[in-house]
Amino acid sequence: SLDGLLKAGVHFGHMKSRRHPKMEAYIYTTRKNINILNLEKTAEKMETAAKFLAEVVKSGKPILFVGMKKQTQETVRSLAARLGESYVIDRWLGGTLTNFSMIRSRASYLNETHNKIGLGEFKKYTKFEQAKKKEEVERLEKKVGGIKRMEQLPGAIVIADVKDAGLVVHEARKMHIPVVGITDTNTDPSLVDYPIPGNDDALSSLRLLLGYLGKTILETKERTVAEKVAAKETAKETAKETAKETAKETKTA
Repeated sequence: SLDGLLKAGVHFGHMKSRRHPKMEAYIYTTRKNINILNLEKTAEKMETAAKFLAEVVKSGKPILFVGMKKQTQETVRSLAARLGESYVIDRWLGGTLTNFSMIRSRASYLNETHNKIGLGEFKKYTKFEQAKKKEEVERLEKKVGGIKRMEQLPGAIVIADVKDAGLVVHEARKMHIPVVGITDTNTDPSLVDYPIPGNDDALSSLRLLLGYLGKTILETKERTVAEKVAAKETAKETAKETAKETAKETKTA
């Protein structure tokens, strides 16, 4: 609701001097030299982005969440984990999208190493060797830990702070991957396919905007699973009925 967006401070932008010209269409007014966003347009863009993400979920493709700013990282990580999706926070590894096969091989190696540790395969090594292996795992976890379960390129990328994610946007465009992103008043909204005008600094704003998208994704996933289960049950019942009819016909013959 507009009231919810207002209470979360989604409408507060940056100073007028930092306004990006292409954000003019989303700015309602300026108060005390601070840009105030038009929340009706924010709500409209959120709804459009949510519908798009629902379609991505239905297609079976993963969604990658990105948060570069320190204040966005925990929100992005926890949301992605709750949805069972991948994430990148703090630092974007160049080639994550454009050289995905190489990144995927490092992620696979990390998964295999975790499995070996769980099975105790490194206990036969010396303490020094075990310590070196632990350091290697920690480095890899920091670099590709958030995407270690991502088996294919994402169907969409959700960015919490577009202004700070230039390399992400560049790679996404190169690979033709649609981007949903929160765009504050100092950001070029044309950089992303589905811009959501909003405050990308306040935690309350980020949690509300990302939470809404997350809720849509989760509900779509649950509905898709339920539909698949129902389809399987229907198929089973149809098969049973067919088998009964075939048995009757055979008996009659």
